[in-house]
Amino acid sequence: MIPDSATIRNAAREVASQLLGRPISEGQRLVTSGLIDSLSVLKLIGLLEKKLGIKIPPDSLQPEDFDDVDLIVATVERF
Repeated sequence: MIPDSATIRNAAREVASQLLGRPISEGQRLVTSGLIDSLSVLKLIGLLEKKLGIKIPPDSLQPEDFDDVDLIVATVERF
Protein backbone atom coordinates (compact mmCIF):
# COMPACT_ATOMS: atom_id res chain seq x y z
CA MET A 1 0.00 0.00 0.00
CA ILE A 2 1.34 3.41 -1.00
CA PRO A 3 1.56 5.90 1.89
CA ASP A 4 -0.40 9.16 1.64
CA SER A 5 1.10 12.26 0.04
CA ALA A 6 1.90 13.97 3.34
CA THR A 7 3.84 10.94 4.57
CA ILE A 8 5.76 10.70 1.30
CA ARG A 9 6.49 14.45 1.38
CA ASN A 10 7.84 14.27 4.95
CA ALA A 11 9.97 11.23 4.12
CA ALA A 12 11.31 12.90 0.96
CA ARG A 13 12.32 16.01 2.87
CA GLU A 14 13.92 13.96 5.61
CA VAL A 15 16.00 11.70 3.37
CA ALA A 16 17.05 14.53 1.02
CA SER A 17 18.14 16.59 4.03
CA GLN A 18 19.98 13.56 5.39
CA LEU A 19 21.86 13.12 2.10
CA LEU A 20 22.76 16.82 1.91
CA GLY A 21 23.58 17.17 5.58
CA ARG A 22 21.27 20.19 5.87
CA PRO A 23 17.56 21.01 5.53
CA ILE A 24 16.14 21.61 2.08
CA SER A 25 13.68 24.34 1.20
CA GLU A 26 10.35 23.89 -0.57
CA GLY A 27 10.85 23.63 -4.34
CA GLN A 28 14.62 23.36 -4.02
CA ARG A 29 16.11 21.57 -7.04
CA LEU A 30 18.34 18.67 -6.07
CA VAL A 31 19.56 17.08 -9.30
CA THR A 32 19.52 19.95 -11.80
CA SER A 33 21.23 22.24 -9.29
CA GLY A 34 24.00 19.70 -8.79
CA LEU A 35 23.28 19.23 -5.08
CA ILE A 36 22.94 15.48 -5.61
CA ASP A 37 24.33 13.29 -8.37
CA SER A 38 23.03 10.05 -9.89
CA LEU A 39 24.65 7.93 -7.19
CA SER A 40 22.98 10.06 -4.54
CA VAL A 41 19.65 9.57 -6.33
CA LEU A 42 20.10 5.82 -5.88
CA LYS A 43 20.82 6.36 -2.19
CA LEU A 44 17.75 8.58 -1.93
CA ILE A 45 15.59 5.86 -3.51
CA GLY A 46 16.96 3.25 -1.11
CA LEU A 47 16.33 5.46 1.90
CA LEU A 48 12.79 6.24 0.72
CA GLU A 49 12.04 2.56 0.17
CA LYS A 50 13.26 1.71 3.65
CA LYS A 51 11.49 4.62 5.36
CA LEU A 52 8.17 4.12 3.56
CA GLY A 53 8.24 0.31 3.37
CA ILE A 54 7.78 0.34 -0.42
CA LYS A 55 9.63 -0.79 -3.53
CA ILE A 56 10.30 1.68 -6.34
CA PRO A 57 11.01 -0.15 -9.61
CA PRO A 58 14.17 1.40 -11.10
CA ASP A 59 13.59 0.44 -14.74
CA SER A 60 11.51 3.48 -15.74
CA LEU A 61 13.03 6.15 -13.49
CA GLN A 62 15.10 9.16 -14.44
CA PRO A 63 17.20 11.27 -12.04
CA GLU A 64 14.90 14.20 -12.84
CA ASP A 65 12.04 12.26 -11.20
CA PHE A 66 13.76 13.11 -7.90
CA ASP A 67 14.67 16.75 -8.60
CA ASP A 68 12.46 18.24 -5.88
CA VAL A 69 10.04 17.13 -3.18
CA ASP A 70 6.95 17.52 -5.39
CA LEU A 71 8.49 15.33 -8.11
CA ILE A 72 9.53 12.74 -5.53
CA VAL A 73 5.95 12.58 -4.21
CA ALA A 74 4.55 12.22 -7.74
CA THR A 75 7.09 9.54 -8.62
CA VAL A 76 6.41 7.46 -5.50
CA GLU A 77 2.64 7.77 -6.01
CA ARG A 78 2.99 6.32 -9.54
CA PHE A 79 4.05 3.00 -8.03
